Amino acid sequence: MGDIKSALEIAMEKVARMEGATEEERLRWKYTPEGEKLAPRYLKGEGNLIAELAKFEENVRGYVAQGASEILIRNISLPRSDSAKKNNRRAMEGLKALKRDAASVENVYSKMRRIFDHYLGQGEQQRKQAYQALKADFEVKVKQALQQQLGPMMGMRIDVERQPQFQEE
Repeated sequence: MGDIKSALEIAMEKVARMEGATEEERLRWKYTPEGEKLAPRYLKGEGNLIAELAKFEENVRGYVAQGASEILIRNISLPRSDSAKKNNRRAMEGLKALKRDAASVENVYSKMRRIFDHYLGQGEQQRKQAYQALKADFEVKVKQALQQQLGPMMGMRIDVERQPQFQEE
């Protein structure tokens, strides 16, 4: 009975059998996934990105860094929570460490921070306004439906936020 191979091992065997692949392509195929493994460990706080990158030979560091960069970029998202903010900060620090032109990276980051600040400031205000408008509209509809079914209801207050239909909306 033969050994069970991982998908990566099978893929690497197929790549080795392929003709026409250049040495550069083979290096990229081999070392980009190493960077893709390195980035999540860095994001979890399990190691220093630059120290881990230094363990690789000089000629393959670019491929490892490329793989790590792709994962770090994918982990930057709108700051919907404190953990998302923390994850963004960590990913951005990692990218800045990997890139050679720190000034350009910082320029992009400043634009991203403005977008994030706008999302947190203006976006939150707009979400609250939309919520209040939806609540008022739903309350009117519920009162009209109850008046049609039960007749006039003097002073009866309805908490629309507890209604399943409102929560669904």
